[in-house]
Amino acid sequence: MAFSKSHRNKFQFKMKKLFIATALAATMLATGVIYAQREAGDKPIVPRAVSVRGPLLDVERSLVALFENAAPSVAYITTENLVQQGFFGTGVAQGAGSGFVWDMQGHVVTNFHVIQNAQKVTVQLDAGKEPVPATFVGGSPEYDLAVVKLAQIPAGLKPIPLGTSRDLKIGQSVIAIGNPFGLSRTLTAGIISALDRYLPTQEFAEIAGAIQTDAAINPGNSGGPLLDSAGRLIGVNSAIRSSSGSSSGVGFSIPVDLVNRIVPQLIARGYAASPGIGIIPFDPIVVARNGIKGVVIDRVRARSPAAEVGLKPLLRRTGELGDVIIAVNGHNVESLSTFVAELDRVGIGNTAEITVQREGKTRKERLRVIDTNQK
Repeated sequence: MAFSKSHRNKFQFKMKKLFIATALAATMLATGVIYAQREAGDKPIVPRAVSVRGPLLDVERSLVALFENAAPSVAYITTENLVQQGFFGTGVAQGAGSGFVWDMQGHVVTNFHVIQNAQKVTVQLDAGKEPVPATFVGGSPEYDLAVVKLAQIPAGLKPIPLGTSRDLKIGQSVIAIGNPFGLSRTLTAGIISALDRYLPTQEFAEIAGAIQTDAAINPGNSGGPLLDSAGRLIGVNSAIRSSSGSSSGVGFSIPVDLVNRIVPQLIARGYAASPGIGIIPFDPIVVARNGIKGVVIDRVRARSPAAEVGLKPLLRRTGELGDVIIAVNGHNVESLSTFVAELDRVGIGNTAEITVQREGKTRKERLRVIDTNQK
């Protein structure tokens, strides 16, 4: 149906009115935006004023100074291990941990489990900044300690100051510096929670006299230093006790007096002395299953201290126990690991008094502690 001329004129007029109204609304909106912008521009945006604070507290200044002094001695250690992948292939597994500079010759101390089986070790320090290749010098799985040596010694190398662990007190302030979860140069603070703990290091081995602390220790802190409030090394952080694998406020450190005895041996000959009396113990798992507390002797080495005092081994043919070691210097021995730890307390070359039991009778023998690793 066609529109008449009058209808077309009316339609065009309505469209013109709609166009004019739309244009007017758009103009008013734009004018309002411009006006709002001008209004905002008249009020400059200014950040709030910073409150002035006084000087740091004494304890804060001490921690800052301690960290700044000790951090250059702390190492970030990375490793590469070849691992089996499938039946025929191999791959590279990377690991990380902490350590610290021991001397000006470029020796760096860490945990044995940090560099165990590593084909490649690199060490990063503040001195030199870039990671430096390192070679394995020596290690002791029994004490969970190892030493690597820097391939190039950077200028400004700074050995960590040494303290003592024999005079530590529960409640004493401590700090840990390390690289938890790969986050370098991390400081945590706490106290000594307990002393004289037993720290398992490998199968049938424990460290006596370990330090327990509530300073946060997480994966990656292994091998890093535990320091006293004077910034001296008092322990090597080694383990945490946690079901989740993260810090639960129960961390353990190898005491520095032990570290200062073992590390020079690792540097000089690549291994550490292991205390013994010349016996080969019977499988401790079998012993424990049979409800026996103590160390059952499987064999006695000829011309050893144990042979000299007449210790008797198990008679396999009849199943007769022989002598069972139940104490060292008055400290009860319930397993092989505690026996070795107690001998370590005595020290190689010193005399130990052992208590043995045979056929319900108890007696004591004095004998010399020897190095069973001596080549």
